[in-house]
Amino acid sequence: MLTIGELSRATGVKIPTIRYYEQMGLMAVAERSGGNQRRYESHDRERLSFIKHARDLGFTIEAIRELLELSAHPDRPCVDADEIAVRQLQAVRNKIAKLRLLEKELDRMTSRNHDDQVKHCYVLQSLANHDMCVSEHQRP
Repeated sequence: MLTIGELSRATGVKIPTIRYYEQMGLMAVAERSGGNQRRYESHDRERLSFIKHARDLGFTIEAIRELLELSAHPDRPCVDADEIAVRQLQAVRNKIAKLRLLEKELDRMTSRNHDDQVKHCYVLQSLANHDMCVSEHQRP
């Protein structure tokens, strides 16, 4: 049996996050000791490691919930898990595309010639007037 602190150290997941995952239903509510300490078993550590890895890859809580549900039914087709992963891949590709637009715009803004006075600073002028940008960009 592991305490929440031991589980945290074993997985690299912070204690408040473990509690959050319990509240969200991704982790089963832990058994309690006589002293009211949470107690976890090895399968809880494995599940939390799965969740952490999925979060590290950017999966949403809902997608992780779907993947955990699939993993509980080993006879279901793997294509269901593949579809969830493909959705995440597309989301990552969309973010990369947006980041490339941001990179181009920031590169353009910072490569302009100007004198040393703030009143002629192209960066500040561009930030004040979005019409000076050459691409439509938003933070991903």
